[in-house]
Amino acid sequence: MRHEQDSKITCSIFKKQEVAIRAITDKINAAKGIEEKAVLASELGKEAEALLSCLDYNGEELDCQNCDFIANMQKETADLIIKAKKLA
Repeated sequence: MRHEQDSKITCSIFKKQEVAIRAITDKINAAKGIEEKAVLASELGKEAEALLSCLDYNGEELDCQNCDFIANMQKETADLIIKAKKLA
């Protein structure tokens, strides 16, 4: 699946994780049941956490700020899917 916007973040760490995050997100969107979505969401959370724990993070850099924002959104998405499974 082609994504409308390609990332403008130039960090090689982000670009590597972004490929994995997009692949998992596509699988979540295609999954039929909440069980399958929750398993994939767990994977998504791990990929996002890899970005959030980046040793090269520099809060002064715009790329790092954008990466942190995106990673936090992905982590929250994963957490919500997992929470939805528990409520089902």
